Amino acid sequence: MATKLFYLLLILSSTTFSLASDEDKAISTNCNAGTAGECYNKAESMRLKLIAIPTILIASMIGVCLPLFSHSISALRPDRNFFVLVKAFASGVILATGYMHVLPDSFDNLTSPCLPENPWRKFLFATFVAMLSALATLMMDSLMMSFHSRKMGGRANAEVSDLASPNEGMHNPSPSLGHGHGHSHGFQANNNKDLEASALQRNRIIAQVLEIGIVVHSVVIGLSMGASQNPCTIRPLVAALCFHQLFEGMGLGGCILQAEYGMKMKSILVFFFSTTTPFGIALGIALSNIYSDNSPTALIVVGLLNGASAGLLEYMALVDLLATDFMGPKLQNSIKLQLWAFLAVLLGSGGMSLMAKWA
Repeated sequence: MATKLFYLLLILSSTTFSLASDEDKAISTNCNAGTAGECYNKAESMRLKLIAIPTILIASMIGVCLPLFSHSISALRPDRNFFVLVKAFASGVILATGYMHVLPDSFDNLTSPCLPENPWRKFLFATFVAMLSALATLMMDSLMMSFHSRKMGGRANAEVSDLASPNEGMHNPSPSLGHGHGHSHGFQANNNKDLEASALQRNRIIAQVLEIGIVVHSVVIGLSMGASQNPCTIRPLVAALCFHQLFEGMGLGGCILQAEYGMKMKSILVFFFSTTTPFGIALGIALSNIYSDNSPTALIVVGLLNGASAGLLEYMALVDLLATDFMGPKLQNSIKLQLWAFLAVLLGSGGMSLMAKWA
């Protein structure tokens, strides 16, 4: 009886090891297969990718440039209610991009069976990197504003010392009231200028940091699309990315408009946003023979970049875009506009979340 039981256990263990070995071989084969599959068609994929490059480029340029031409479209000026609603809609798009597109991609990459189980599937690297990225963005945001405030504070102190020297009050006490009245207006004017300068600097920081997060994500998704040989995946991705770039560009364009940059800086920001996804696709096409989506190095690098981009986009959407606008005087002074803006955010985030089905 004991001998039979021993043989039975031996057979079961050998069967288990055999199944595990077969599973490992299947995973290894799947990881090494790259993009090959039922819908593998290199010629059709190349045709779709060549169509995608100019199409996504045009959609990106239209989206980011539309708010910049607000001087000729009165409804899109920053002081108009319609601009607030468009910006709220675009902020919802950016928020959903981080939560519904970029972060899940990071999860998929860093928990892939093509990576070793230890440590990649034993620790949530995707959310950890996203959290660190959000904190790093907060720190960078805070330090940049602190540096600017110190710089503006030094200028203000210098102006105050020039306006009101102690010798002036000692030698001419009688007109001091008149001088004090004039100085109070001067201080108020200086304070208003400082507040305007601080708000402008804040808008410029938001535009630059948001551009960084979008550019990183755009290159990664373009690279992945360019290296793919699966037309069944590429076809819906082209349409989804056109809408994605259009609305995301509107959000970035609104931030660039409020930053009041000169034409040179505006052109640089528009150029990088518009060309990063097409550049990523072209780079993916060039590397398609040596680049594999399922290689461990590619999975780790792309997964970490997606996690960092997700944290940055989520922080920017919630803190620098939505919270700033909803807690600002324009929306706080109008409950009706606030409700319409909230509806715009829901539409933007909902539409972009639905698009995650195809992209």
